[in-house]
Amino acid sequence: MTKKLFDFIVFDWDGTLMDSTATIVQCIQASARDLGLPVPGEQAASFVIGLSLFEAMQMAMPDVDPKYHPRMVERYRYHYLSKDHELPLFTGVREMLTELSHEGYFLAVATGKSRVGLNRAMNNVNLLTMFDATRCADETFSKPHPAMLQELTRELGQDIGRTLMIGDTTHDLQMAANAGVASVAVQYGAHDTLLLQAFDPLFSAKTVTELHEWLSQNA
Repeated sequence: MTKKLFDFIVFDWDGTLMDSTATIVQCIQASARDLGLPVPGEQAASFVIGLSLFEAMQMAMPDVDPKYHPRMVERYRYHYLSKDHELPLFTGVREMLTELSHEGYFLAVATGKSRVGLNRAMNNVNLLTMFDATRCADETFSKPHPAMLQELTRELGQDIGRTLMIGDTTHDLQMAANAGVASVAVQYGAHDTLLLQAFDPLFSAKTVTELHEWLSQNA
């Protein structure tokens, strides 16, 4: 692999590297059910993946009295923490990241997870030392604000023009556009492919294998 366009590659976590979309949807729905609230459908629950947790609850259930949102966050965490240790990386992710790292790319994660949540997830799959930097939603502005990408590039001394954002949601691709960063979409996560295409990503990968091959040939 020879670098062509990028030195710095930033990944979303849930739905891009970790196969967690279905579990997150189920936990959002379970939190509403616990409180006797209307249960959001799969589409509404999956659309908010990638946002900060509090913002996600607000958007998933916009008609619910705001007094319930903190309790929904609490119930979501209860359900998610009982399952997160079982969540796997998508097949091929570890090999892709290892190759990118060996080829000298700077690697980072920009996620809607909390710092505690991301560290726990990365530790569960033995990736704590893989990334040069990470940024979480409880440390800065939530996606699609460009702050995560701006802060990561500054932290590592990288050129934002040679930075690539990879994600499975419109929140990821909108953040990249807001920061002036190129993006690649993955189709196996939370958001519909047509929604992702509206942001004109450089490539849209159906699988991790396709993503790995595209990066090998073009990044």
